[in-house]
Amino acid sequence: MFKKITITIVGLVIIVGALVVIKKLQFSTMAAAGATMVPPPETVTAATVKAETWDNSINVTGTFAAVQGVTVAAEVPGKVAKLSLEAGTAVTQGDILVQLDTSTEEAQLRAAEATADLAKINLTRARDLREKNTNAAADLDAADASAKQADAAADGIRALIAKKTIRAPFTGRLGIRLVNLGQILKEGDAIVSLQTLDPIYVNFSVPQQRLAAIMSGATVHVLTDAAAGQKFEGKINAINPDVDAATRNVRVQASVANPGELLRPGMFATVEIVLPVRSEVLAIPATSVLYAPYGDSVFVIEDGKNEQSGQVEKRLRQQFIRVGASRGDFVVVENGLKAGDQVVTTGVFKLRPGMAVVVDNTMAPDAQLAPKLKNT
Repeated sequence: MFKKITITIVGLVIIVGALVVIKKLQFSTMAAAGATMVPPPETVTAATVKAETWDNSINVTGTFAAVQGVTVAAEVPGKVAKLSLEAGTAVTQGDILVQLDTSTEEAQLRAAEATADLAKINLTRARDLREKNTNAAADLDAADASAKQADAAADGIRALIAKKTIRAPFTGRLGIRLVNLGQILKEGDAIVSLQTLDPIYVNFSVPQQRLAAIMSGATVHVLTDAAAGQKFEGKINAINPDVDAATRNVRVQASVANPGELLRPGMFATVEIVLPVRSEVLAIPATSVLYAPYGDSVFVIEDGKNEQSGQVEKRLRQQFIRVGASRGDFVVVENGLKAGDQVVTTGVFKLRPGMAVVVDNTMAPDAQLAPKLKNT
């Protein structure tokens, strides 16, 4: 019995030993394979750093305002007798918008005109008598004064009637009417909004340190989400002579052509002021930059020799840079790169220095200086 147990134990020891030897051999083989294994190169997209000439510009936000805009209101009280305006239509200066009731004033005018006629007759008679020296000079003076007073009274009634005929003060487009036929208006009651839309002003503010760079007549490009994809061009026509003491900004106004009347007063606008001096810059796609607290960097693609295979391949070098202004999908590199360098443009967060790469730009994003939104 003891002999059988001993044989069993010896057999188990042999089996365990054999398994240990086999596992050691396997681990050694795997370690040797790992030491000689070369990871496959990473596929990346790349772009060449180019020297470009950019127009210098200042980008600010602004608000559209009408060249002429007013809420037409009643100048005198009265009842609306006739409505000639139609909401949303274009009108010309002098067009009748609202006619208030003038029946009372017209009756008063007839009486005033009759009084004025009688006063003129009395004045003529007084002059004839004065020439014959049959009345006093004071009588002629009184007749003359009465005639002038009668004419003035008639003119006052005519002016009141004219004020009850409400006309367009300038050419423009009407808004929604705020009165109805038969409505009793008080002095100052709003009737309708009237705005001149072409051309239109855009008002914006510029920091005081940029004031010396702008001047009247400078070109501006205006964008608004109300007309997506369209760029409107205008000229600066006024610069405030004073600086806002609270913000240290200067208010500027530009006139913009608006033939289709797509731009309306009160709309938000993005304004680009084009400066006369152009700059030579090194531009790269913004997606090339790896932003980090310790500094911004890019991965430069360079030719290097594989120490194991001896073949020349493309490898990455991390280069710290200083970025400047941005425009569209590009940023300016102020320091760290030179024209002709090739940089990785996508997926830079997953790369590391010294990594082997293969360039494939078939799926590279199309970076543009003036990108436009597309329907998706």
